[in-house]
Amino acid sequence: MPEPLKNLINDEFFSYLNNVLVTTVKNFDEKQFMNVVYDENWKNRELKDRTKHIAFALKTVLNDTYENNVKNLLNVLNVVKKQKLTVSGIGLLFFPEFIELFGLENYDLSVKAMEEITQLMSCEFAVRQFIIKYPDKMMKQMLEWSKHKNFHVRRLSSEGCRPRLPWAVALPEFKKDPGLIVPILENLKNDDFEFVRKSVANNLNDISKDNPKVVLEIIKRWKGTSANTDWIIKHGCRTLLKNANEQTYEFFGISDKTNCIVKDFAIGKDNISIGDKLSFSFKVLNSGKESEKLRLEYAVYYMKSNGKQNRKLFKIAENIIKPLESLNYKKEQSFKDFTTRKHYLGEHKISIVANGKETEGIKFNLIQTK
Repeated sequence: MPEPLKNLINDEFFSYLNNVLVTTVKNFDEKQFMNVVYDENWKNRELKDRTKHIAFALKTVLNDTYENNVKNLLNVLNVVKKQKLTVSGIGLLFFPEFIELFGLENYDLSVKAMEEITQLMSCEFAVRQFIIKYPDKMMKQMLEWSKHKNFHVRRLSSEGCRPRLPWAVALPEFKKDPGLIVPILENLKNDDFEFVRKSVANNLNDISKDNPKVVLEIIKRWKGTSANTDWIIKHGCRTLLKNANEQTYEFFGISDKTNCIVKDFAIGKDNISIGDKLSFSFKVLNSGKESEKLRLEYAVYYMKSNGKQNRKLFKIAENIIKPLESLNYKKEQSFKDFTTRKHYLGEHKISIVANGKETEGIKFNLIQTK
């Protein structure tokens, strides 16, 4: 089992942080800070709760106005930015946490602070509370940030307003109407940094789940503009493609009326242990008289903790298959536990999906590791 990320916020991390704090913040009480941090609940706190708790501990020890606290923290930030981190930076999430928790009533200072902080530690979660409280004002700022000289700030302008950002509070108004997001994405669609362009694609993918027509209109405008926009379009339409959306299929030249037939589908074994890989193989035959664009995926029906199965789709390939051509495939699917995915014992199923058409699945069991 991999080491939980929360354990990276440890004695080594606090030794580094305290060295910076005592040299940056006048009369900083390191002992009091650590007494507040390492309370009776520390060991049971998960990652986000730990970074939030650090922010509360700093507020307690600094014991000053929000303005002075932010000034001190930005001084700390500047020192950290100039140094080469010798510990995991995950604990530095307390910077945006501090702004989110204590700065909502001080809009101007908090916005300036987020602009600085996000260049070291993304404020994509913190900024969402400001979007909810000050939607028009904050989105105008996000639009300005989309033209910022620093690519981290530009990325924040997109990532921070994703309607369905994972592990973050949702933005229900943007699920209904993403109109304020679109100009930001327009500014970023040809950004020099892939880090930014990937956020644009992820934002489009979020929008597609509630407003597919909006995304279809955007990709029609962007198609062929550049290699960058073509990549964003494909990545941003991944949910629509997984859902075999008819208009999206048509846009990418894929037909759900395929002549391709999946044959000889088989799995390596009926029982596998957690940590093992499931091997499977099959071939695809184009029984028609014309070449086709073939989109191949496989679906795994995972057993969940509630005893029900949940379908997850994985892409295999997308290519042209000629008339009467047969293509052979051998794949593996890992069942190793990660911090972001836990597997459960019981019956699972796997199937092949060709141009949106799913084959009959094959069942297998996930059993206890011997």
